[in-house]
Amino acid sequence: MLVNMKEILATAEKEKYAIPCINTPNVEFIRAIIGAAEDLNTPVIIDHAEVHNSLIPIERIGPEMVRYAKEAKVPVCVHLDHGTDYTFLMKAIQAGFSSIMYDCSALPFEENVLRVKEFTKIAHNLNITVEGELGVMASSGEDTHGGEDVVLTNADIRKFFTDPDEARRFSEETGVDALAVCFGTMHGIYAEPPVLDIDRVVAIRKAVPADTRVVMHGASGVEWDQIRKAIDAGCSKVNYYSYMAKATTEFAGKKIEESEGRIAYHELQEAAYGFAREYARMVLGEFRNGH
Repeated sequence: MLVNMKEILATAEKEKYAIPCINTPNVEFIRAIIGAAEDLNTPVIIDHAEVHNSLIPIERIGPEMVRYAKEAKVPVCVHLDHGTDYTFLMKAIQAGFSSIMYDCSALPFEENVLRVKEFTKIAHNLNITVEGELGVMASSGEDTHGGEDVVLTNADIRKFFTDPDEARRFSEETGVDALAVCFGTMHGIYAEPPVLDIDRVVAIRKAVPADTRVVMHGASGVEWDQIRKAIDAGCSKVNYYSYMAKATTEFAGKKIEESEGRIAYHELQEAAYGFAREYARMVLGEFRNGH
């Protein structure tokens, strides 16, 4: 069933688990992630990132995401990830997305607030939930979010951390349903094991309104114990993708090598789908945090 973020995230935070938000740039990943959620009978969020639009446009993948969500046996939120272009947000609405991230984090604080506040009014009138971002989520070169070809250390990432007082102001003034915050993660592949500032998450959770959910981006590549600590601290939505995509690519490469190149494309595609579904089951299980 197609849902927005509000109800499923409220339950997740209350019961101390998190719902993963996983990119679905093709139908195989849509099938894999929703299939894994059905296997475990748990809600899930699938998303289309604006930076993936060059791979497959939202006009093509969006309706497929919505169709699979509506047919699912579990609650599925269809979310736009890191939408920065206002026209693109409108395309997500037209495609039937139930949740949208309007990412103006690269702008000055006041402009970020103003833009997200105006969009949130529109979205809420359409029963669409909104996620904003405060702080800037860094990206490495080995990333599909348009990261720079640089190596980022934990010290580099710390420069982008979210200020709890600004998080409170931003959430109160914009009315967003969820807020992505920066506390030690980034998009892409990590140059060194990330170290999360869990105390900052606790401070942000206390600062923002009770009905504003705290979001962790860049979770793939982070040790599970650190992710669980972030969940316990108040992160009820956790974005996960890069390492799952990397693992699926490595699996496909091994299948080709094992068959000495004789595996047919459709066989490789289905094998990769099966691997991705199992991987997604593992992620979903970890995020259940003991539930």
